[in-house]
Order: sequence, then C-alpha cells, then structure tokens
Amino acid sequence: MRIVQADTSRLDEVTPLFIKYREFYGHLPKPEASRRFLEDRLKNEQAVILVAEDEDSGKVLGFCQFIPSFSALTLSASWVLKGIYVVEEARRQLVADNMLNQAKVMARAEGIQRMTVMTGETNTTAHSLYRSLGFVDDAEFHYFSLKL
Repeated sequence: MRIVQADTSRLDEVTPLFIKYREFYGHLPKPEASRRFLEDRLKNEQAVILVAEDEDSGKVLGFCQFIPSFSALTLSASWVLKGIYVVEEARRQLVADNMLNQAKVMARAEGIQRMTVMTGETNTTAHSLYRSLGFVDDAEFHYFSLKL
C-alpha cells in the first residue's frame, strides 16, 4: 500500500469515495457538486487529501481529507479531519491506520501541533480507530454547531 497526497489530477479517483463517505452520513450523492467541492479545496490549498492505493494495481483503496485550522488558545496550527473513507473490500487491512499515520508524519513536518476529528456518536468503529492511533476524547470542550 502506498499513501500519496492528492492533487486535482486525482479527482476522478477520489470523488466516488467522497460521495460514498457523504452517503454513509445520510447525504445525497451530488456527484458534480462533490467534485467541485474537492476541486475548490485543492486548487485553493484549503485541504490536504491523502489517497491510499494498492502498490501493484494502483487501485485507490481510500482517502482522508484534512482542513487546516488555527487555535487562538494554543496559538498554533492544527489539522481537522473532515472525511475518511475506505472501500469495502479493503477494510480491516489497516488502510485508515496507514493514511492517518502518514498524515501525522506530514503534519509534524509542517509544524502542525494538533489533529482533531469529530465523528458520529454511534460510529464505534471509528472511535476505536482514533483511540488506537492516540486520539483522545475531548473532556475540556463541548462542541456546538449552528446551521445557517
């Protein structure tokens, strides 16, 4: 397995996985809008997207997307995981682990001091994955959102 950073040349491979990620959380596919969203993030350097691919076949096995952020409290940069998906036939093969571990290496190299992730309350598989990689539950802050 090889983990590479995606650019716009990988949109045809990443977009179908991004759509499946959205569908997992109950959203409509919206293929054109999904592709535009990813393209905009990459063109404007607003996201780091990693792709896991099979070294022999080149087949894409999964993707993860991080959005840069900043903390006024810690006066530091962070990456927020805003999507991760592994194709069904590659699950339980450490694809997500490898992508997230590569992201940690890249983030450290860029001086990023924190990585955060939010996931569904019932997604216990993801909870276990994040904990196994060193992520801890945030006991200090409770997150709220406001739909506009």
